[in-house]
Amino acid sequence: MTAPAPPQTPAEARRLVTAFLADHDPRGGDDLEFLRARFDAGLARVSWPHGLGGLGASSALDGPVDDAFAAAGAPDNRPHSNIIGLGMAAPTLLAFGTPDQQHRWLRPLWTHEDVWCQLFSEPGAGSDLAAVATSAVRDGDDWVVNGQKVWTSLAHESRWALLVARTDPKAPKHRGLTYFVCDMDAPGVDVRPLRQITGETEFNEVFLDDVRVPDDQRIGEVGAGWRVTQGTLMNERVAIGGATPPREGGPIGTLAQHWREHPEDRTAGLHDEVLRLWVDAEALRLTSARLTQQLLAGQPGPEGSGAKLAYASLAQRTSAAELGVLGGEALRYDDWTARRPVVGDLAERTPGFRFLRAKANSIEGGTSEVLRNIIAERVLGLPGEPRADRDTPWEDLPR
Repeated sequence: MTAPAPPQTPAEARRLVTAFLADHDPRGGDDLEFLRARFDAGLARVSWPHGLGGLGASSALDGPVDDAFAAAGAPDNRPHSNIIGLGMAAPTLLAFGTPDQQHRWLRPLWTHEDVWCQLFSEPGAGSDLAAVATSAVRDGDDWVVNGQKVWTSLAHESRWALLVARTDPKAPKHRGLTYFVCDMDAPGVDVRPLRQITGETEFNEVFLDDVRVPDDQRIGEVGAGWRVTQGTLMNERVAIGGATPPREGGPIGTLAQHWREHPEDRTAGLHDEVLRLWVDAEALRLTSARLTQQLLAGQPGPEGSGAKLAYASLAQRTSAAELGVLGGEALRYDDWTARRPVVGDLAERTPGFRFLRAKANSIEGGTSEVLRNIIAERVLGLPGEPRADRDTPWEDLPR
């Protein structure tokens, strides 16, 4: 069967959806089979390549396709519960994976058959990710991995993980890394929950004890893992800070709604602060729309660091202002049970939860301090900080 030509306009994209729905009932069948058929028809992400869930169309048409399926009541692939897979693993596989790897992993990733996580940060290598100590030693057709990772979202639900490990300790830290896909069900993988300030165990620490990773699960060349890692991180920052909500979506929405509905809580000082937050949220929303197009086109750049930095600050300021508007009522937060997180819209949670959870925004996906350095050097062109360890073998660095 000949694949359809890439649509050129939103109208053409919607016609492809209409034709697909004529042969596939969006409401009366098996959701997984529907999603598989949608992927095979090239309508998962029409901007992805032919044969890999797409039609090679413009990334600007992905939104109209998703909207058309949603309007028809079609099942979605629960994107909020596989954000690492969709936002980081898929772009990495498309940019750096072999054809066999792309065909192996992209379809079950997009259909939500496989959830993905990210084994990057370590207790001694978070902001300085290139200092990771987890080792991978070649043994025939496999690599034997030993080490510890931390702050791993969704590790307790994941089938696969993006893994960066050190394969040459004698090379400088940025040049001795290799990138893998790790099977989270493999012997030697131990996932343990980490409880955070909200009471939830959203993150995990992961111990890797003689975990065998086949060489055909290596992404990129041996020793070239830092290049692949940078591609993943740029997609991550856009995925966190560059998502495009509707106007008054996200944290500003609940604050604005309460402000309108409860005039008794307004004060002069808070009025100015809420107005500033609304303007900043709208500016970030419009900027994020441009960054989302770069991401979907496979062209993430350092601008994503700016979006993520702005999002973290805005979320924290907005949640603090919400507590100010609510006064003493905002202090009601009594759900401290250790539990796995509830995936959903933060607007459905309590103001106290939003305030506490926002504290992590300036750490996860790259700390705000590191992102400021990236913006200074790669966007503004300012001189970089001295890096005495650039050419020192990793094994000789103090740890």
